[in-house]
Amino acid sequence: MNINYEYYKIFYYAAKNRSFSRTAKVLLTNQPNITRVIKILEGELGCTLFNRMKNGVTLTPEGEILYEHISKAVELITEGEDEISKANDLQSGTVTISVTETALHGVMLPLLNEFHERYPGIKIKLLNHSTPQALTALKSGIANLAVVTTPISTEGSLNFHKLREFRELIICSTKLKDLAKRTLTLEELCSHPIISLNRNTRTYDFYSDFFFQHGIDFQPDIEVATADQIMPLVKSNLGIGLIPEPMAQSGDVYILKTDEELPKRSIVLAENADKKLNAAATEIQKMILKKCNMFANAEI
Repeated sequence: MNINYEYYKIFYYAAKNRSFSRTAKVLLTNQPNITRVIKILEGELGCTLFNRMKNGVTLTPEGEILYEHISKAVELITEGEDEISKANDLQSGTVTISVTETALHGVMLPLLNEFHERYPGIKIKLLNHSTPQALTALKSGIANLAVVTTPISTEGSLNFHKLREFRELIICSTKLKDLAKRTLTLEELCSHPIISLNRNTRTYDFYSDFFFQHGIDFQPDIEVATADQIMPLVKSNLGIGLIPEPMAQSGDVYILKTDEELPKRSIVLAENADKKLNAAATEIQKMILKKCNMFANAEI
């Protein structure tokens, strides 16, 4: 059978209200229209669905069977419509963002606070990823957006928006503070134990490429999984730390200068061009771009 869903919807409300006239008021129509639809539905199904009475209607046994099934369907559809409506009005919903540690501290923390205060009904899921992991999550649809750090591969269906630039800092503890009084060569720097992110990160690749360009094999003595582990290791006199500027904390450390300055890097917003953003993701995307005062598709 190919029966119009609206007929079943009218049947559902008529059965629920036990009255064609009350159903007409609920659905903002007139009683003759309700009566006409019910007669068409009964004709299509080949049975009587309602017992007509002076003060309303009751379901026949066939009507009871149909209502048992139709009520579940209509209520599920209504719930879905309500959820979509609330999501579009930013009253509910979920946005999943894959973000690197540097991008979280360098851009996202104040934005997330503002977004949460403005839209408390929306759930925020943050995935703590390296840049390659974040872009993979974005391509696979696990994340709605990714906020990552360069260097990145710009191949594929991803669009990128440059948010801000930052530098890598070279820091040491009070034990080596005399080094901060002069400019070091890269060879001098590497004569001391070096602490950096591990070789599974784009940051490691960035350091490795930089030192290679200056004829030095980059071999850190300590590799860590996250940037927030570098600072306590430096303060414990375990070596000189290479750390993204947004992750550097003041106090008890000294910034070192080298004759070859580390180049700037960027924090970047990435989107999957093949997947449409939901309302919550669209809103936080707009907030990110507005706050960073950047333009779409900036070159990286």
